[in-house]
Amino acid sequence: MKRKRRRILPKADINVTPFIDILLVLLVIFMTISPTARTGLNAAIPQPPPPGPQTQPQENVIILSMDRKGVIKINQDEVEPTRLVERLQDIFKNRSDRTMFVQADNELLFSNVVQLIDVAKGAGVNRLGLMTEQISAKPSTNK
Repeated sequence: MKRKRRRILPKADINVTPFIDILLVLLVIFMTISPTARTGLNAAIPQPPPPGPQTQPQENVIILSMDRKGVIKINQDEVEPTRLVERLQDIFKNRSDRTMFVQADNELLFSNVVQLIDVAKGAGVNRLGLMTEQISAKPSTNK
C-alpha cells in the first residue's frame, strides 16, 4: 500500500496577537500623555447681562492698552515700557480686586499683546480680560 504524503502548506492566517499587543501599548502611552498636554490660561467666558436696568461701569477698572505705534497706556495715561511693571505693581498692591483688561490695536502682532499679558501677570493681576471691538453685521450684497 502506498501512503499518500500530505503536502505541508504555509498557514494563510494572520497572527493578530502581536498587533493587539502593539495597540494596547499605544493606548497606554496616549492615555498617560493626554492629561499632561493641557496647558494654557484659564479663560472666563463673559456672560450676557441680566435683563433690566443697565449698570454703570465701575470707575476703578484698569485698562492696559497699546496702540499701533507701540504706545502703552493705563486708563489713558501714557506709560513708558520700562516703568510699566512698577506702575502696575503700585496700582494693584492695595487692591483686593486684581482684575485688569487689555486692549490692543488690531494691527499689532500677537506677541506684543502676549508681552502685555505677561507683564500684567508678573505685576500681580489675577484675572485678565481681553477687550475687542464690537463686530457689527454687514448688510448682504447678494441680489
